[in-house]
Amino acid sequence: MQPSTPPFDERLTAPRSWWLIAVLIGIACALMLLPLGTLPLLAGLAGGTVLSAVAVSSYGSARVRVVAGALVAGDARIPVSALGRAEALDAEEARAWRTYKADTRAFMLLRSYIPTAVRVEVTDPEDPTPYVYLSTRDPRALVAALNAAVPA
Repeated sequence: MQPSTPPFDERLTAPRSWWLIAVLIGIACALMLLPLGTLPLLAGLAGGTVLSAVAVSSYGSARVRVVAGALVAGDARIPVSALGRAEALDAEEARAWRTYKADTRAFMLLRSYIPTAVRVEVTDPEDPTPYVYLSTRDPRALVAALNAAVPA
């Protein structure tokens, strides 16, 4: 592995079915404009498809990375020195931490279409955030990358 390559880098992309829904929204927009003629129909098809595809793309553009001694999750950048134990969560445990075990002060980057996650304790006494919850398709790799990034 090259030194510049981050040990963990994942984009939380939207599932394929959401892209199909974006196309169907474009078709629905086209059908709504059908009584107005061919050009409005085509404009509705193009505009509706593009706008819904942009929404799907922006929602699926969240990234989780461990790079340069920091955990970067969405817009958050947390130094690994401020983090404690990382725990890989299977689908059932991840659902529990998203629902009834959740703390309102926690930082959560979650995607409902990704069943597994990682929960990382925040040990910084200045930070009121008790833990970070991150949806990930490969929780063991993220935990390993966090453990490897901890300074000795």
